[in-house]
Amino acid sequence: MVKNNHQEDANSLRNHVKVSEITSHDRRSNLTPTKRTIATPSKFNSQIALSPSLLESRIASPRKHKLGISSPKKTPAKKRIAPSAAKPSLVDPDFNPLEETQRILRLRISQVNKPPVISGYEKERKQLYDLMKRTATTGESNSLLLIGPRGCGKSMLIQRVVEDLHSDVAVKENVQLVQLTGLLQTDDKLALREITRQLKLENTVGDRVFRSFAETLQFLIEALKKGDQASKPIVFILDEFDLFAQHKNQTLLYNLFDVSQSAQTPICVIGVTCRLDVVELLEKRVKSRFSHRQLYLFNKLTLSQYRDLCRSYLTLCSDFPDQDFADTWNKNIQCLLGEVSVKDILERQFSLTNDVRGLITLLTYPICQVNAAHPRVTAADVVTSFKLISTDTKSAMLHGVSTLELCLIIAMKHLTDIYDGEPFNFEMVYSEYQKFAQRRSGMQVYEKPVVMKAYEHLQTLELIKSHAGGGGAQVQKEYKLMSLLVHPSQILDAIQKYPGCPTEIKQWASQSIC
Repeated sequence: MVKNNHQEDANSLRNHVKVSEITSHDRRSNLTPTKRTIATPSKFNSQIALSPSLLESRIASPRKHKLGISSPKKTPAKKRIAPSAAKPSLVDPDFNPLEETQRILRLRISQVNKPPVISGYEKERKQLYDLMKRTATTGESNSLLLIGPRGCGKSMLIQRVVEDLHSDVAVKENVQLVQLTGLLQTDDKLALREITRQLKLENTVGDRVFRSFAETLQFLIEALKKGDQASKPIVFILDEFDLFAQHKNQTLLYNLFDVSQSAQTPICVIGVTCRLDVVELLEKRVKSRFSHRQLYLFNKLTLSQYRDLCRSYLTLCSDFPDQDFADTWNKNIQCLLGEVSVKDILERQFSLTNDVRGLITLLTYPICQVNAAHPRVTAADVVTSFKLISTDTKSAMLHGVSTLELCLIIAMKHLTDIYDGEPFNFEMVYSEYQKFAQRRSGMQVYEKPVVMKAYEHLQTLELIKSHAGGGGAQVQKEYKLMSLLVHPSQILDAIQKYPGCPTEIKQWASQSIC
């Protein structure tokens, strides 16, 4: 009987505790755990022995829900932290995609020799790569001239072949590269100093005195055979090769070609030039040691490839940190290149010059305009850029001359038409100007010294120049023969755009041109 009473009392206590917990949880009580109480009737104290640890956990520790969640007071804080911990951000919060886009695009247009897409020249690229690789791997000495017009991609091709060689670890560790340019190394002494620096042989040369350039060069080559650099091949790339041919006695070229023809340190000499007659500039002794291997390059870009190259300069790569921004940017570029005005400008630029540098010049202004206030490249930017690079400087200069100077230019053009391009002097121009001023009663007639000052100012602006055989210093300046450097179409264009140009002058200009 007592046992049954004890079980009933225990069940009653257990149910009372559960009800207390659920009620407290539903109300979201703000009481601290220590203020929460458990109903334990005094009549049960002498009959039920509660575990001290259980009682302490009920009073001191925060209660937990059935699913294991802590007390209601701490639940909201964990719910706020959980989402950020579950999905960590892959993008730096301080990352600015627009600034990164600016950096990437400006870096592209600054690296002229490394366009994003290389098209054509696959055959020439393989031929040049095989030549340099044979020098690096088998020790075969060679010499070659890379010839082509400016802007056709000679330096770009050399740069890509060098990158291909460096991508091969075995070749990279077995070859040394020396790059010289005739624009900087204007004589053989400067060239030798640069060779010493690039081969890192300053300590080897030291303060030694050599009797000749050939002895110095031979000493440097022999130094390469010692120590860790034994028999290491060297690739010499001579940019602006025709300028090296103008050095006294062509000593540098003679020694380099002589080493390439002998059984000494294996070297490969590659000359880059835009002159088709460069071989004729070589002396007989230099020409006899040259292998006469020549590689000609001509710009093979088509209009479609030209547009693709423009797209590759403006689009972002797939590894851009913010891919959503990159996708939006690339879609805008795709729409930009599809606009009629942009297509027309690319066609006109391609017809003028299809080299890569001309395209970079066209894209420089639109790329530099990208900022927070102007976050994308627009067709108006491309149109403005084309107008800037295609501006006629002579016509633009005529926009800033005075009305008197403009009248003198028209008088010169009129004289050139009358005398079929023959030179003129100041007296002839002044006489023609007076005839026009007398026919127009409303025109102001300037005195001869004032007109002479305007005439001299045009000569300072290089709109006219002294004619060859005009008499020199012995002839008075009023009778010195001059030639006009402005085309008739430029004069007409300047007059049409001249601010506030009188109607009489416009009519006179039209009569003189017709």
